[in-house]
Amino acid sequence: MQDITHQNLEADLVNASLAQPVLLDIWAPWCGPCKTLGPTLEKLETDYAGRFKLVKLNADEEPEIAQQLSQMFGVRSIPFCVLFKGGQPVDGFVGALPEGEVKKFLDKHVPSAEEQAADDDVQAAEELLAEGDTDTALDRLQAALATNPANDTARYDYLRALLNAGRVEEARAAFDPVAASPVLDPRLVAAGHWIAALEAAPKARPRDTLDAALAANKRDFDARFELAQRHFAKGEFTQAMDELLEIIMRDKAWKDELARKTYVAILQIMTKAPSAAAKAAEAAPKGTLEIAGKALAAPSDPVVDAYRRKLSMALF
Repeated sequence: MQDITHQNLEADLVNASLAQPVLLDIWAPWCGPCKTLGPTLEKLETDYAGRFKLVKLNADEEPEIAQQLSQMFGVRSIPFCVLFKGGQPVDGFVGALPEGEVKKFLDKHVPSAEEQAADDDVQAAEELLAEGDTDTALDRLQAALATNPANDTARYDYLRALLNAGRVEEARAAFDPVAASPVLDPRLVAAGHWIAALEAAPKARPRDTLDAALAANKRDFDARFELAQRHFAKGEFTQAMDELLEIIMRDKAWKDELARKTYVAILQIMTKAPSAAAKAAEAAPKGTLEIAGKALAAPSDPVVDAYRRKLSMALF
């Protein structure tokens, strides 16, 4: 059990909630209901086996923090529990609720045991990929998807690892079950375009044939898109976007905006996810409890930034 103070607020509450949900129990020594609720919360932390972390804040010793949270939620009494996720307070409850009611509250926000196992597999796989152990990483990602097919991060990491290894048919088989989803994660949309480029590359016309076609007619968009797909498949991302930009500048709506969609997919693939350190840095300013929150920014990449600007200029 950990007590929260001004000194450890950022590290042990705000930043800790980036890795797992953290339940803050605001209590006071004179509060009878607090003494009833405390053991219930401690038992549930054990029962949930690491799926959330329990911390406590003495309202008498840290009134400023307690008051800020109370004002935010419009609460005037204790015990008062606040759940933090992703560096921000997201929900809370007041009073010494019975164990069953506390479990209902937690289950709205805390991953199930199966989901937690899948998330652990994804995290382990990302570390293995960074170390170059692709085969073991793919096994962990397959396990995560078997547990939770709706885990978009696991599916994207799995597709990306397969495509980087040149295993296009396996990637197609893993992508097709979600391809028709009406609301598809942008990362998976990007992976679908990447698969399409890799499938199209072996059927593409020779480079000199495409160059000749474009020399004869700059508006031969089929040839230009074919050339862009060749670059995309070879990992020559900026060259692919240069060709796609030529289409966008001349005909934004060509083939249902296929050039723009492919360009955006390449930007997505080139964009790195925020690291754990970046997430912690973005969570809240030092020494404060920021409630409004802000989107986590991916690490800045001057090439990606430049090509985003080029697209914006072409479109607007």
